[in-house]
Amino acid sequence: MLVKNWTRNVSRRKMGEKMALLEKEILEKVHSPFIVSLAYAYESKTHLCLVMTIMNGGDLKFHIYNVGEKGLETKRVMFYSAQICCGILHLHSLKILYRDMKPENVLLDDNGNCRLSDLGLAVKVKEGQAITTRAGTNGYMAPEILKDENYSYPVDWFAMGCSVYEMVAAQTPFRDPKEKANKDEVKRKTLEDVVTFNHPNFTAEVKDICKLFLLCNILSHRSNDDDPRKHSFFSSINFNRLEAGMVDPPFVPDPSVVYAKDIADIADFSEVKGIDFDDKDAKFFKRFSTGAVPISWQQEIIDTGLFDELSDPNRQSSGKYSYSDGEKKSGVCSII
Repeated sequence: MLVKNWTRNVSRRKMGEKMALLEKEILEKVHSPFIVSLAYAYESKTHLCLVMTIMNGGDLKFHIYNVGEKGLETKRVMFYSAQICCGILHLHSLKILYRDMKPENVLLDDNGNCRLSDLGLAVKVKEGQAITTRAGTNGYMAPEILKDENYSYPVDWFAMGCSVYEMVAAQTPFRDPKEKANKDEVKRKTLEDVVTFNHPNFTAEVKDICKLFLLCNILSHRSNDDDPRKHSFFSSINFNRLEAGMVDPPFVPDPSVVYAKDIADIADFSEVKGIDFDDKDAKFFKRFSTGAVPISWQQEIIDTGLFDELSDPNRQSSGKYSYSDGEKKSGVCSII
């Protein structure tokens, strides 16, 4: 399993408590093979920790820029895009807006399947409540966000278009890697420039689906009911088999390779001193470290009787049980 952690002091100073708790609560709700799974949440003296699915294959950004020639083969772009679309559609079905779709947040597992990660910027969509907060990553944010307008699910598809473009061309549509463009320039390009497709690997289908995702100046054509799976780009993908894990990935990571530039990419050594915690912080930490059982495990825990054992008010703190009938229902575990 993989442990994602936040230093308590850093979280407090950067107002990261809400983001950490929101990510934990959202991960408790999702149940998709294309989104990282949460196994447990806990706190230590120095950190807030989420125990999640381990993904040893690295992120897509690393594969785009650092494995072989820059950019990915069309078959890999199509496969990853299909899985990402399934993950985003699952979030949308739960009324969750991702808001941080980018290759860096897409991780590969040992078999070469990908999952969405880093849901700290995700937000729950509430009926009748507008979302206007600027959130996301520069170069992937939709025009609605940049213009501080109300926005909804279509902004995830805009970021998806930027990501598909980057997988093919090894650059985002609004930032030339040869130029040092600041945030204002990237914003201007996003709002005003026409996207060009000069890379030779842009097939007609890739161009078309990117254009539909991006559609900067025709926002009405990106609706809440968009389902990219119907596009001809995915005509060779059987989505039922894909979601069942029955489609072989076009690339399998080498288990002997570390798919990261250096240790800084997979560990955070930040430290901030001089933070004092109060009762409000204590309540937050208690709320965070409630644990979580993934949906896929819940039925098994109920069927084995473990849920009854853990919930029994007569269970003694020593881990011994005092059922009236003297029977231990699960027989697989004792809590010490």
